Amino acid sequence: MRILGIDPGLRTTGFGVVDVEGAALHYVASGTISTQHLDTGALPQRLKVLFDGIAEVVQRYEPDCACVEIVFVNVNPQSTLLLGQARGACITALVSGDLPVAEYTALQMKQAVVGYGRADKTQVQSMVQRLLALPGLPGPDAADALGLAITHAHAGTAMARLAKASGLGGKIGGNYRAGRSR
Repeated sequence: MRILGIDPGLRTTGFGVVDVEGAALHYVASGTISTQHLDTGALPQRLKVLFDGIAEVVQRYEPDCACVEIVFVNVNPQSTLLLGQARGACITALVSGDLPVAEYTALQMKQAVVGYGRADKTQVQSMVQRLLALPGLPGPDAADALGLAITHAHAGTAMARLAKASGLGGKIGGNYRAGRSR
């Protein structure tokens, strides 16, 4: 199974592709999609760059499924809204490529990869390097994306088994929580 992990960001979006054979993980590719060459006020153009970039990654590496980091609420609501739009562009590109999409929080990814949910970026980079036997440290955004793919390789398999056992027809997904209701 080939998994594409996406760490969404409006300025820089990381991607990582991992093959899973049984319990073995094999690095395929990773990198970033940058919108930093565009004016910060050019939101529609930046979202198009992200959409087109993710679509190109999907076409090139032909993953079987994808996973995306869940956005948390920042101190600055405007930043959260912009990040949510970048995330939406990424997810839209993934589902346009007919990929099932799972979602994980940064805390879940760090717990799965490093063993500690409050790990810093350098710890994630180091563990991703070790787990995938990379010759050097991946960049921080690519490392987070690879970490998401690794998380899904482990958690996604377990969730698929649970879904199958519970009669959900093998549908899988990450941790989704509904909003508050009165």
